[in-house]
Amino acid sequence: MTSVAFPRAATLFERNYMVHRRMWIIIFSGFFEPLFYLFSMGIGLGHFVGKVPGPGGQLISYATFIAPALLATAAMNGAIYDSTSVFWKLKYAKLYDSVLATPVGPGDVAVGETAWALFRGLLYGAAFLVTVAALGLIHSTWAILALPSSLLVGFAFAGVGVAGSTYMRSWQDFEFLNIVQLPMFLFSATFYPLSVYPVAIQWVVRCTPLYNAIALMRALMLGAVGWYQLVNVAYLLVMGLIGVSIAGRRVDALLLR
Repeated sequence: MTSVAFPRAATLFERNYMVHRRMWIIIFSGFFEPLFYLFSMGIGLGHFVGKVPGPGGQLISYATFIAPALLATAAMNGAIYDSTSVFWKLKYAKLYDSVLATPVGPGDVAVGETAWALFRGLLYGAAFLVTVAALGLIHSTWAILALPSSLLVGFAFAGVGVAGSTYMRSWQDFEFLNIVQLPMFLFSATFYPLSVYPVAIQWVVRCTPLYNAIALMRALMLGAVGWYQLVNVAYLLVMGLIGVSIAGRRVDALLLR
């Protein structure tokens, strides 16, 4: 990957901001999906579910249980939805061909696009965190770390999202994204405790990125923080770094071939 200069990468971030500032509703579009899940399942269905065991074994309301999971999902959605726009810019708009006529290089493109996707994930996480706080679903002062944690979640999925976009050949290939993203959302202990699975399946779930994001958020918002959260942080950080590295190399190869 070519060398990266963060001031140059910041110009691409600024370009994305200028494009989206008149279309702000598009930025927040993916925020509403987890919000609808919170109201329909957490509050609506939760009225019939009653109490469920939390991370420390204490009984909590169903809305309290799924709120951290949906916060992690909001950060993931923001990062992935925007990072996949790289495909359109790369294949159809030919934006980066023009960008390379400036001092901005392929490595700067990868970092700039990842930073913008990360920012969008942070916006989703912040908006959702304010919502759950207003609903009284935060039960620990550790929750103050939920916002920087949503930034970490966004970083993990943004890097992978940008890297994955460089491998897309057509719009039909985005079906593979849904094949991965939807099952991960449904089976990463989002709506029910991990203990409902057989032990073998539990270990598979523990290896998924969204589960690590959810486990981190749930521990922070419920005050059940332990050593395992260091594993969650390390997992997401390494995932993001690997994604950005692959994205940089792929963008470099595609634009300079």
